[in-house]
Amino acid sequence: QVQLVESGGGLVQAGGSLRLSCAASGRAASRYAVGWFRQAPGKEREFVASISWTTLYADSVRGRFTISRDNGKNTVDLQMNSLKPEDTAVYYCAAREGILLPTSKADYWGQGTQVTVSS
Repeated sequence: QVQLVESGGGLVQAGGSLRLSCAASGRAASRYAVGWFRQAPGKEREFVASISWTTLYADSVRGRFTISRDNGKNTVDLQMNSLKPEDTAVYYCAAREGILLPTSKADYWGQGTQVTVSS
């Protein structure tokens, strides 16, 4: 069992930055691929980024967002720069054994954190 807790969401103006953090705990949490998905109102949940032995990004965030991992602290951060109003969504941390692809079914989910970007 792996528990995921997100933090760092909030309100920011367009062009600004936010840093999300996902703290993972539980048995062998460090061997899981961890990623971020987001869901905007009225839209389906979509992949944002993930990290395992490689990093993957959605086209919509590549070059603006950076995912990183601190294995000592069991945390995965998402640094979000040059934010746009269309980045507004609830951001969820997810974990899966092996690799977390955009189409993967995650094994574990966090509770989500709201990110709102004003224009």
